[in-house]
Amino acid sequence: MPVSTDILRSYRAPRAVLRGLQQGQRREARILVYLLVACGLVYVAQWPRLARQAHFDDSVPLEALMSGALFGVMFLAPLIFYAIGGVMGLVLRAFVRGIDGFDVRLALFWALLVVSPLMLLQGLVSGLIGPGREAMLSGALVFVVFAAVLIAGLRVALEAARGRA
Repeated sequence: MPVSTDILRSYRAPRAVLRGLQQGQRREARILVYLLVACGLVYVAQWPRLARQAHFDDSVPLEALMSGALFGVMFLAPLIFYAIGGVMGLVLRAFVRGIDGFDVRLALFWALLVVSPLMLLQGLVSGLIGPGREAMLSGALVFVVFAAVLIAGLRVALEAARGRA
């Protein structure tokens, strides 16, 4: 199935989608692409907020703000998310025998990809309306969906580990 269809299905049935992703090809390159696409969309989501910031405070030009965001989101964030995935895998491995680090990273990176369209919405809200209740509510929505998809993915990873044991 196309990734966009799987993303939409993940809002309704994240465990079913993640089971299908686990049964597909188990290649690190595939989940790396999920992570990089998610980071790219997060970077694009920052543009309205950065434009608003540059408009109201001209001490730092827009190009400098966008360059900093590009470095942080596209170069540092993937390394940080790989480290988070590794730590999550080690912690889960301490409690559950046979859990695969690939499944944990898949759950984390897929959750990031699923919430990236919502982050685009959140970026628009932050850029057009500015800080306030609406920005906080849209950020809370992103966090809740991320947590729900991540927990569903980790449950699928735990089920797969129990099935292997």
